[in-house]
Amino acid sequence: MASQKYLCFLVVFFIASICSSQAATLEVGDDDGWTLNPAESYTAWAGRLRFMVNDTLYFKYNDATDSVLVVDKDDYDNCNVDNPVEKLDGGETNYRLEKAGANYFITGNKSNCEQGQKVDVEVLHIRIRSPPSPPPAPAPLPPAPASPVPVTPPTTTPVLTPPAAAPTGGGSLSPVGSNPADVNSPPPSVPPSAPPSSATSGASGTITASLVTLIIALCSII
Repeated sequence: MASQKYLCFLVVFFIASICSSQAATLEVGDDDGWTLNPAESYTAWAGRLRFMVNDTLYFKYNDATDSVLVVDKDDYDNCNVDNPVEKLDGGETNYRLEKAGANYFITGNKSNCEQGQKVDVEVLHIRIRSPPSPPPAPAPLPPAPASPVPVTPPTTTPVLTPPAAAPTGGGSLSPVGSNPADVNSPPPSVPPSAPPSSATSGASGTITASLVTLIIALCSII
């Protein structure tokens, strides 16, 4: 807690030092001073300058016939010298501007005030710069596309066909292999025989019956 108070004190002292180092002393009326009918009117003189808090106004005048009165706006407008907020005299006066806003000054000579020996000094407010805005955060990058997962097609296990049983009508049948193409293969073609003679007609009938039996067996397997 003590360290925080000490830090605040240092900050206030630093700001006050900066303000005091930048304060200026401005002579009212420049070389003509505080008098009646200066070369530049006091309204024009105050309008071309900028007054800050802690600036000092320097009034130089004839102490025997003149003075400076600090007044409010109504007394300024009406040149009322009877109710000043503060009276400054002595021939040379330094007046420190301690607050922002309008500050009204008139001469203690009412006649001279009505002829324009008065000045309205507008003191500017102390502006505190706001800290710069932080830069906008960069937009998040879009997520990287997911790598496609390769799909392995299922392995087809070949179906093995069991060997065919031997036909029951006599005659031998060649064994069928495990290749499915062997099952769907057509039976071997039988070469055409010559027209049977009368002597071999019985044998031909037996062979024909065997072939029919073989074809029937093959068809049953298929």
